[in-house]
Amino acid sequence: MKNKTLYPTRLALALLAAGAIGGAGISAAVGSAHAQSAPQATQAQQQGPQQAQPAVGTVTPPNFAQITREYGPAVVNISVSGLRKVSAADDEDNPLAQFFGGQFPGMMPGGPNVTREVPIRGEGSGFIISPDGVILTNAHVVKDAKEVVVKLTDRREFHAKVLGADPQTDVAVIKIEAKNLPVVRIGDVGALSVGDWVLAIGSPYGLENTATAGIVSAKGRSLPDDTSVPFIQTDVAVNPGNSGGPLFNDRGQVVGINSQIYTRTGGFQGLSFSIPIDVAYKIKDQILAHGTVEHAKLGVMAQEVNQDLADSFKLDSPTGALIANVEKGSAAEKAGLRPGDIVRAIDGRPIISSGDLAAVINLATPGQKIDLDVWRDGKRETLTASLGTLSKGDAVASNGDQGPSHGKLGLALRRLTPDEREQADTDGLLVQQASGPAAKAGIQRGDVILSVNGVAARSVEQVREALTKAGKTVALLVQRGDSKIFVPVQIG
Repeated sequence: MKNKTLYPTRLALALLAAGAIGGAGISAAVGSAHAQSAPQATQAQQQGPQQAQPAVGTVTPPNFAQITREYGPAVVNISVSGLRKVSAADDEDNPLAQFFGGQFPGMMPGGPNVTREVPIRGEGSGFIISPDGVILTNAHVVKDAKEVVVKLTDRREFHAKVLGADPQTDVAVIKIEAKNLPVVRIGDVGALSVGDWVLAIGSPYGLENTATAGIVSAKGRSLPDDTSVPFIQTDVAVNPGNSGGPLFNDRGQVVGINSQIYTRTGGFQGLSFSIPIDVAYKIKDQILAHGTVEHAKLGVMAQEVNQDLADSFKLDSPTGALIANVEKGSAAEKAGLRPGDIVRAIDGRPIISSGDLAAVINLATPGQKIDLDVWRDGKRETLTASLGTLSKGDAVASNGDQGPSHGKLGLALRRLTPDEREQADTDGLLVQQASGPAAKAGIQRGDVILSVNGVAARSVEQVREALTKAGKTVALLVQRGDSKIFVPVQIG
């Protein structure tokens, strides 16, 4: 298995994927913390001999040994082997590729676009959820596997069948032919709190039935990867080989599947991420019923709301998901959602970040109707959307006036020509020159300004008028290439 490490310019996550030597996975176990407050002493007791009292906030760890003895037998080691297609430029066994990559295709037999199959081997973890051999693990653990072998704690080995895998949530279901197997108990993720004890059991680096413990560091964590999962973050020591293993609470109930770690070295650095068990069970139910998984789709591209954007849109706090683009014909467009809207809640559930929006939609059901609490033009509105279905490959969206706009922005703008509008598939104002506040905010020559504080930018006069109504910060919807994003510009 290969540890893919991203360095600190963005969140560094090692997605422990099966298929490279060294194993796949993460495992963690935890129990909830119960604070014990010291009883208040009476005046007589205060005057008497000093007696040891438990300090305020003292916590007693759960009995991890008992949890491990009771539920450890339901945790399994998973070994996989198979074949994976690689291009000549990506082939690590090709010495020319190692030195020259894809820069000199003539030096590689067949060129860099020729692919060949290379053998893969990997290890991970999983846990048994039914006595007849149904096992949960990570999708990346069994990816490209031709053979999956499950090893129990009593050292028996079984060949497993992959019933289904969902890369979107990184959940997979496999099955072995056996009876009367030990099983785990499933817990309530909603009852899990930051600071609660948790425990992981798995096979880091192939070391079977390794137990590690820590606490819940955060809940609902969004990560910059291809998933839309509200991860449980812990400080439980997890390493390659732990992927797919269970995360237990202090009562010995599974609350998550260990999936990813933050790392700059390839090993544990105190930040581990687990898939909530309620998410995993939703995927498991679909796989067992249909063999496939369908995810809902709203059809938007959203971004975070920082303080500058919150000021621009006159929000009371920098929370919500700012809609930067609405896909044509999507559920969002049909519901009336438009760029510049800020989704603050879905069906009463607060949306704090854009990741919350993605997680809610991804875990909804195609065709499901949802109520969107939207901030638009300085006031709240409610829209109802009937969700579509996420397709494979989708993510979880004459010159006219010329001359400079209002000097506060530092932009020279002109209208797009008909040919430019057709090429960009939009209408707006082309940035001819950027300086001052706009340049400082990252606006560049060639960008297209689509709106100012949610008001469409069809002419320089419209921009000037929007600026007269703005405060110290304005939010510009900018298109650069095929991407659209709101950029806050401080003009005060």
